[in-house]
Amino acid sequence: MFRIGIFLLTNIAVMVVVSIVFSTLGLESTLAQNGVDLNLQALLIMSAIIGITGSFISLAMSRWIAKRATGARVITSPQNQTEQWLLQTVQRQAELAGIKMPEVAIFDSPDVNAFATGMNRNAALVAVSSGLLQTMNKDETEAVLGHEMSHVANGDMITLALVQGVVNTFVIFFSRVVGHLVDRIVFKTQRGYGPAYYITSIIAQIVFGILASAIVMYFSRLREFRADAGGAQLAGRGKMIAALQRLQMAHQPAHMPEQLAAFGINASVGSGIRKLFMSHPPLEERIAALYENK
Repeated sequence: MFRIGIFLLTNIAVMVVVSIVFSTLGLESTLAQNGVDLNLQALLIMSAIIGITGSFISLAMSRWIAKRATGARVITSPQNQTEQWLLQTVQRQAELAGIKMPEVAIFDSPDVNAFATGMNRNAALVAVSSGLLQTMNKDETEAVLGHEMSHVANGDMITLALVQGVVNTFVIFFSRVVGHLVDRIVFKTQRGYGPAYYITSIIAQIVFGILASAIVMYFSRLREFRADAGGAQLAGRGKMIAALQRLQMAHQPAHMPEQLAAFGINASVGSGIRKLFMSHPPLEERIAALYENK
């Protein structure tokens, strides 16, 4: 509830500030003089409703989507010692982290990966790949589970949903403003909206969305460092470092469904400008951070 309250207050404050800026700069009167009859406050509120609602609908469906996107099988009755060990390890870490036991699942993939998702810290899903179980020893797997459990305990799913909701709001808002300006001023549409509005709005939303994703990915990378630190606390720093080093040994970067990439233990990273759009920091930076935080 604290994050929800902060989120709502942040959005209200942003809307108030933007409205004040518009009034101070005389933007609305300037637009009116050019024949632009756009109600900016109403558009901002509409954008917030659309952006935030969409983000939270995605969050509410995250477990359902994750299970079907990866084919994850939730362990209800352990069928072997490995599954029994997974449940026991997650249960122990949940107690240490002060959260309810999440669902534990295995998904069939040769990639060495794992992820956590869910609407809140007490209704989550933690899943590991079959490739991870075949590649990592128990100490390394325990550290990976600790990393994912830290994502859950830190509320990273809802935090990123909140960030995404704010980003979505402004992507929708500014794309509609651009579309309106082009339609009214450039193409001189007098009533309603012409094709230029819809085409321009769609193009602007795609461009702004790509640029705005860098903001979301920045927060995602910060959460990865924090989850590594949490995994080190739950499983041991040596085990967490060993798990990340094991990931470095993988010949191919792991592939995850786009909506789950930010919550995986392993993901592709790039260099230069591509790094701005990556959900995970380079493994060498994550390992160095663990060595520094002794």
